[in-house]
Amino acid sequence: MSEIRFDSIRNRYVIIAPEREHRPSMPRKDFLTTSKETCPFCEEHEDLTPPEIFAIRDNEPNTKGWKTRVVPNLYKAVQIEAEVLSHREGMFEAFNGFGAHEIIIDTPCHSCTIAELDREAVENWLWTMVVRMKDLRKDKRLVSLNIFKNSGQNAGATQAHPHTQLIALPVMPENQLEFLQRNQKYYHVHGRGIVEDVVLNEKLAEERVIAERDSFIAYCPYASFFAFEVIIAPVKVISGLDRCSEEERSDLALLLKSVFEMLDRQLNRYDYNIAVVSAPLNTNFETESYMEEIDQNFTFYLRIMPRIYTLGGFELSTKTAINSVAPEKCAKLLRGE
Repeated sequence: MSEIRFDSIRNRYVIIAPEREHRPSMPRKDFLTTSKETCPFCEEHEDLTPPEIFAIRDNEPNTKGWKTRVVPNLYKAVQIEAEVLSHREGMFEAFNGFGAHEIIIDTPCHSCTIAELDREAVENWLWTMVVRMKDLRKDKRLVSLNIFKNSGQNAGATQAHPHTQLIALPVMPENQLEFLQRNQKYYHVHGRGIVEDVVLNEKLAEERVIAERDSFIAYCPYASFFAFEVIIAPVKVISGLDRCSEEERSDLALLLKSVFEMLDRQLNRYDYNIAVVSAPLNTNFETESYMEEIDQNFTFYLRIMPRIYTLGGFELSTKTAINSVAPEKCAKLLRGE
């Protein structure tokens, strides 16, 4: 029997329909066959990217010998050089394309998965995000920060080499602003933020938790939008990745690697997205009423979204998923039960 479940974090419904689990899926196409010889993100090809913004290295910039690199996106959606200007034409309003759009090259390894990286490499990847978050926070014009990873054709990737994107904007996307509003209201009623309360209830339920590591927990969310979706969140309130201690980042790195080892065992080859959901970078007219309490009620998290099935017309028109694999079943499989 299917169920219509409510997602407290994203304020929407998901239909869990196990009877659809065995429906035909889209055949996987050969994709992203870029070789190391032509890959712009591989070592010794540093001249194929714009000059680096940041790198973990012990030698000269824009040379080989790095552990992670950050470069401007060659095909950037927004530009940090633009002015923050708006203009109206009747009821139509637009802003200049101001913002930051950067590429984090996760590792020199062209074909490594997260599960195949060692702990130091995963920690370096997380630390690189932290460095960029702290730097971008200094620009008070930037308000929202979106860190995301596309891996594979079905997830929207256009390069095979492991990389992560970062987009910072001077405005808040509607869904993020709406969550700030609901989260503050929830906090004033319950004394806990929404994510904090979801984590508490998942720990109590135990059924969907797949792994824990001192500071962090990994679970298949009750109303999973995607089959085998996993959320990793801190067990206490931490508003952003850059607010974590070194020990907490180490816990996160180990848990993240472990989760991908579980996913790899169950799904073998699969496309996926990762979203790092954090509090706003800075205050503006949209966020000022939420920022005073943000460190008490906002909990950041990583959302891992395997793209096993293609979204159809129902999902796109209603923003309601039909998920054919119940999260309870996913959790059991990932735990190896």
